[in-house]
Amino acid sequence: MLVKTYSAAVNGLDVTTVTVEVNIVPGVMYRMTGLGDTAVREGRDRIASALQVNGYKFPHADITINLAPADLRKEGSSFDLPLAMAILTASGAVTADTIGDYMLVGELSLDGTLQPVKGALPIAIRARAEKFKGLIVPKQNEREAAVVNNLEVYGMESITDVINLLTGREIYEPTHVDTRREFYEQQSRFDLDFADVRGQESVKRALEVAAAGGHNLIMVGPPGSGKSMMAKRLPSILPPLSLSESLETTQIHSVAGKLKRGTSLISQRPFRSPHHTISEVALVGGGINPQPGEISLAHNGVLFADELPEFNKQTLEVLRQPLEDHKITISRSKYTVEFPCSFMFIASMNPCPCGYYNDPTHKCCCTPGQIQRYMSKISGPLLDRIDIQCEITPVPFKDISKAQPGEPSAAIRERVIKARDIQTARYKDFKGIHCNAQMTERMIHQFAEPDDASINLLRTAMEKFSLSARAYNRILKVARTIADLDGSERVEVQHISEAIGYRNLDRGDWAERRMY
Repeated sequence: MLVKTYSAAVNGLDVTTVTVEVNIVPGVMYRMTGLGDTAVREGRDRIASALQVNGYKFPHADITINLAPADLRKEGSSFDLPLAMAILTASGAVTADTIGDYMLVGELSLDGTLQPVKGALPIAIRARAEKFKGLIVPKQNEREAAVVNNLEVYGMESITDVINLLTGREIYEPTHVDTRREFYEQQSRFDLDFADVRGQESVKRALEVAAAGGHNLIMVGPPGSGKSMMAKRLPSILPPLSLSESLETTQIHSVAGKLKRGTSLISQRPFRSPHHTISEVALVGGGINPQPGEISLAHNGVLFADELPEFNKQTLEVLRQPLEDHKITISRSKYTVEFPCSFMFIASMNPCPCGYYNDPTHKCCCTPGQIQRYMSKISGPLLDRIDIQCEITPVPFKDISKAQPGEPSAAIRERVIKARDIQTARYKDFKGIHCNAQMTERMIHQFAEPDDASINLLRTAMEKFSLSARAYNRILKVARTIADLDGSERVEVQHISEAIGYRNLDRGDWAERRMY
């Protein structure tokens, strides 16, 4: 008897509907076609055990399985459930006339319970697009998949529950998630707040400018100056995710298997902080089974690189293209996938090998040459892609004890949102442009053209600090953001002056200039 069930294969963020065809005739052979990987083929043993434990027999017959389209590679254990149900139906053990109305995904344990799978959200979106009546997923994935409206999603505990549902023995209610309510309820809940930061007003101002324009930023300062503490608070002043951004971000985390159990939507901007020992593949994505890397998991959020010079230099260089294009294309011999990666890049580093250069309370033991070699671990092209570069010094104890609590994140966030609203209105006719950091060169000339006084100031800065043409564009982008925070329609000389101050770590004579 020939039976067809339906499942899905995830390749990057793309999902393809897979038809699971099972034909059972008298005989003793078991064969599978359709480019299933080892995990798919091993499903036979899991299915056999699950059926036996739950009172069904694995048929002793000639079983032929095809996973169509046959030229598409299928990976993972999520095909266990559709295979098991097709085998049961084809052998006559169960009668499920509505089995073709549902898409099924799930890994089977040896006792028949369903284990969670990756990519439930994009699979649900595909099931709705293909007009399936419903989607059957493991219980742990139900809220994630139920975010998709106009689709019945059933979270099942075991294969017995699935059999009872498809045969009509029991009635189950589909899972419902009030997406908008849950999304907006959790948007403003932050554990960390800038009110906890005493002092460091100039650095907090730089972070506010970065958040308002979506700019990349690097902080250079000695240990204990508060670099990591302030970076971790950056998401609390970023504008809230839109619902479409939340769905896109949740899809990436779903494919990577990074969603927490019971999570329906990611409602706050991601903050990813990989260790400096991270590999290139873990950072940008890839692997035998293509998975999103840290830069994609930080999509619509923040990627924080603490102690930047400690990262492998070759690993850092792979960031250059994603920082410009906001997407990463991973090409291997057997696949090509594309992941979005529009993120704010925030980095921190010590100013020298010992860490105490320019620290008023500790003496630095490094020579100018050592400082230059340390700084040269960060390539010029990568540093050029960081819009805001600021130095930070520790706050003395007497100032910490006297300082009042800092301005709360909510107040800073309000100014940031107002500046972002200005940019949204400005770029409404430009596809893919949402903030000043994404402006093209033509747009810079259109929206951030400096006046004569600003041009003279820029010329002096370019000559004095040996700034590159890319740094010139970065200055204008940051100046445009500062003007937006001021509510100014034009970029004026004071905005240019502040933006130039955020390029003081550029290549050139930084170490000698600061040492003497």
